[in-house]
Amino acid sequence: MPELPEVEVVRVGLDKWVRGRRIESVQVLDPRSVRRHHDGPLDFEHSLTGCTVSTVARRGKFLWMELDGLPEPAALMAHLGMSGQLLVEEPAAPDEKHLKVRLTLSDMPDAPAELRFVDQRIFGGMFLSALTATSDGGPGGAGSMSKFIPQAAAHIARDVLDPVRSAEDLYTSLRKKTTQLKRAILDQEVISGVGNIYADEALWAAGLSGLRNTATIRRFEVTLLNEALIDVMTRALEAGGTSFDSLYVNVNGASGYFSRSLNAYGREGEPCLRCLEQGRQSLIRRDPFMGRSSYSCPVCQPRPRRIPR
Repeated sequence: MPELPEVEVVRVGLDKWVRGRRIESVQVLDPRSVRRHHDGPLDFEHSLTGCTVSTVARRGKFLWMELDGLPEPAALMAHLGMSGQLLVEEPAAPDEKHLKVRLTLSDMPDAPAELRFVDQRIFGGMFLSALTATSDGGPGGAGSMSKFIPQAAAHIARDVLDPVRSAEDLYTSLRKKTTQLKRAILDQEVISGVGNIYADEALWAAGLSGLRNTATIRRFEVTLLNEALIDVMTRALEAGGTSFDSLYVNVNGASGYFSRSLNAYGREGEPCLRCLEQGRQSLIRRDPFMGRSSYSCPVCQPRPRRIPR
C-alpha cells in the first residue's frame, strides 16, 4: 500500500500538472471506484464538470483537491487504497487495463489533458467530501494554507512531516495508550502517514522495539523516534517513495527507489548493518504482526520482558 512519501510524490505531481485547471468532463468507467460518493456516479460526473482545481493537499495518506465552482465548499478525495494510481496522460494514449475514472482537463501548455484514476484491486476510489474547520485551527495539510479539511480526513492526526506537529505531541499521544509501540505509530489517530515499511525502518533507526509498551516510553526515546520518522520519510520522499512492484507509480508512471535503502524491512536473515559497524554479529529477524510482518534486530532493538497486546 502506498505510504506517506508515495502519496506526497503523487500530490506534488498533481500540484504541477492539475492545479489551476478546469475539469471539462468526467467519465466514470467503473461505479465501484466512486462508491463512496453517496449520490452515485452520474452526480459525481455532473458535480465535478466545470469545477477548477484550486489546491492539491495531503494529510498522511489522504489526498484531496479543493475545488472552485461547487455550490458548497468541498474537496475531491482520491484514496489510492492498495493499488490506486493517478496518472496524467494525453487523450491519444491507450486506456490502462484497470482505468476507472477519466477527467478531461482544460488546456495548459505542455501538459497532458487527462487525469486518470487506475485501480487494479479497487480498494481505492474518488468522492466528494464537504470541508470542515481543522480542530486545531492550523492548515489542513501539506500543500494547503486553508484552515479547512475534508470531513473524510478530519479524524486523522497530523502526519510525520507536518511542521505544526512536534515530538511532544507524539509523546503525549503515545502515553495515552497502553499498547505496543509499533501498533501505536500505525494508528492514524496518533500520528498519520506511517505504514508497515516505514514503521520498521524508523524503529530500527531509533533502536527501539516495536513491542515496547507505550505507557513506559520516555521523552528522549520519543524524540529519537520522531527524528527517525522524519528522516526516514524525508529520504524516502527524495527517492520517490518505495516500490516493490508495478502498482505504485507517480503521476508520470515512474516507480520509487527507496526500497534499495532499507535497513530492516524485508531483510530477514541478513546482518544488521548497525551491529556490523559496531563489531557485533546479529541477523534481522522477522515476526508475524497483524497479518503482516515486522522486521527488527534482536540485539540493538531489545524486546521487552512483558509485551502488551
